[in-house]
Amino acid sequence: MRDITINIKGTSSVEVSENNLAVTMESGSLKVFATPAMVALMEKASCSCLSDYLDNGETTVGTEMNIKHTSATPQGMTVTAEAVLKSVNGREFTFEVTAYDTHGEIGKGTHKRFLVYAEKFTEKTYKKLSAE
Repeated sequence: MRDITINIKGTSSVEVSENNLAVTMESGSLKVFATPAMVALMEKASCSCLSDYLDNGETTVGTEMNIKHTSATPQGMTVTAEAVLKSVNGREFTFEVTAYDTHGEIGKGTHKRFLVYAEKFTEKTYKKLSAE
């Protein structure tokens, strides 16, 4: 991994569509932006924050998410998530994550990711299939 500095930012946006509604994702019964979709968008923003700093074969995996979803967003509106790197502890990265629609903040919290070596991580994971 290349040298990285605290407070770098990453963003990601998505239009609220049929695919990411709570009723479609089975996380609720309403036609509003789903909490799991907001979590995924926050993870994507965190990944984009780190992408320019990873070397070949390196990636990160999400290990912790602590968020609040505070406002509903209707279909047709755009949601943007922002991740700000707040600390680095060895291979662990902690982010402050926030999501917004055009009317303001809809969620926020913290997210942790861990640096792994993709091939080794995948190999170890798939060994679970032969251990049954």
